Amino acid sequence: MERLAFHLQIADGKRDAYREKHENVPEALEEAYLESDAGVETYSVFEKEGHVFGYMEVENPDVIQEVMAESEAQAEWAEEMAGITLESDDSWMDEVYRMI
Repeated sequence: MERLAFHLQIADGKRDAYREKHENVPEALEEAYLESDAGVETYSVFEKEGHVFGYMEVENPDVIQEVMAESEAQAEWAEEMAGITLESDDSWMDEVYRMI
């Protein structure tokens, strides 16, 4: 099992919109992740003061990153989130410490 994390920022004044969108994440997006060969074990998103931290544990990180980069469901979600989150060329984070 491999651990992945990403960081995004929410545009000024869009925090409520961000949280509202996540109350009803499209089923097609969840299915794209869960039905891929990534082996998603867990996926959580945290937010504080406009900073978003996503964390997931997967069997195959290359597959989930491909789904997130190329799936139709992800593209549709990106359209919904346009203007809510700030653009980023690379939001993936490096793990710098792990106790267990």
